[in-house]
Amino acid sequence: MTYDVAIIGAGVIGSALFRELGKYRLSTALIEKENDVALGCSRANSAIVHAGYDPPTGTLMARFNVEGNRMYPQLCAELSVPFRQNGSLIVALTDDELPQLQRLYENGIRNGVEGLEVVDADAVRLLEPNLKESIRGALVAPTGGIVGSYEFTTALAENGVVNGGKVLLNSEVVKIDKLDKDGVLLEDKKRDGYFRITFKNGSSVDARFIVNAAGIYSDVVQQFIGKKRFSVKPRKGEYYILDKRQGNLVDRTIFMCPSKLGKGVLISPTVHGNLLVGPDAQDGDDKEDFSTTKQGLDFVRNMSKLLSDKVDFGDAIRNFAGLRSLPDGKDFIIERDPDVAGLVNLAGIKSPGLTSAPAIALYAVQLLADCGLELNDNPDFNPNREEIRFSSLSDEEKLELVAKNPLYGRVICRCEEVTEGEIVDAIRRPLGARTLDAVKRRCRPGSGRCQGGFCGPRVLEILSRELGVERESIQKDKDGSYILLGNTKESRN
Repeated sequence: MTYDVAIIGAGVIGSALFRELGKYRLSTALIEKENDVALGCSRANSAIVHAGYDPPTGTLMARFNVEGNRMYPQLCAELSVPFRQNGSLIVALTDDELPQLQRLYENGIRNGVEGLEVVDADAVRLLEPNLKESIRGALVAPTGGIVGSYEFTTALAENGVVNGGKVLLNSEVVKIDKLDKDGVLLEDKKRDGYFRITFKNGSSVDARFIVNAAGIYSDVVQQFIGKKRFSVKPRKGEYYILDKRQGNLVDRTIFMCPSKLGKGVLISPTVHGNLLVGPDAQDGDDKEDFSTTKQGLDFVRNMSKLLSDKVDFGDAIRNFAGLRSLPDGKDFIIERDPDVAGLVNLAGIKSPGLTSAPAIALYAVQLLADCGLELNDNPDFNPNREEIRFSSLSDEEKLELVAKNPLYGRVICRCEEVTEGEIVDAIRRPLGARTLDAVKRRCRPGSGRCQGGFCGPRVLEILSRELGVERESIQKDKDGSYILLGNTKESRN
């Protein structure tokens, strides 16, 4: 089979495009080297839907940030993804930073951001009483928001599957060739033909068009088939997640004035009721370094005290590190590759990439059309996805649901009040969970204060039962992360 479009990389960018292509009569493959979607930059980030006041006017970042921001309320409603437009506050820590607030305001107005307002220190204290009294002023951006970033990515990919697409997991690309209609290798890649994508396990698929959305590895993927056009390096950021007892410390997402290293350390509520503090910014070369360090976490704690001295880090329940794609240029790389006909690069999508993803997907569809892809509407396209979150239901709704399915009456994760019914749903969905962390990313067992100490073994048992496999074969996360060692056939041999 030859797919019409193969998207390499199942992060938020690739998954958003995968869903968008489901609106047309196409055969589409979403290719991912890991055993689940959202395991790169999309799994570990600030989960902020940025307003768009920061990117330089005229850049792709500015355009797609503002356009994407406006798409989030409807898109998250359609996909049953947690989202809240809580607004952002960009604070001036000193009088010297007050002019920067005005510059951000003017830049945001040029970018088309609505509702921006610069306020004084007294207004800041009224808006967010738990911030430092020494803060001199702030830019208020009411269109900023927060989202469940991996829930969003997973929902996009799942909706793409529902609408006819295919997700190929555990499919690490190692080679891309361009062939003519007779299957002969093309030296001139500007000629019409099709692509053969070879995976690490030796298998391959063919596609008429390729979209390179491989995140931190997008430079590597581009060079499998084209002349080197860009490089992408990782920028690591470390975070604290605090217990829900800290979740009401601030209502808005609190930013420092941005610097050349990014938007600085932030304090923000999460859509799940926790408090998020971070990140720092560490540039490096290791595209798989998700480690946390004492130095990085100490930096986050110390910098956060400039915003508020009321964060109780004794309530920290988890630390994590995420990687951001840092291109060698100053803007997103969104293009038809000039040296390879039929190849579209969506690369170097750093912040505000999560916010921009829906708008980038729309634009990428047009780029594919410009390459020659025919777009015929899919009359059966279903934009909607439903998901039950038991804890958010009314008492009457809970009773009615339990009467229909008793599994919703069995709480597995006490911290997050996640029921067995929700876990079973996560496993049985069209792009179902196959590991403990995949279940966690979909419906949150193990995300609370005990971090899975109570519910982890029970989730493992449910996975084993629902998948019809031995418990010893269940993994925590990526391939090789087995939890149990037992008397399985593999271990006996």
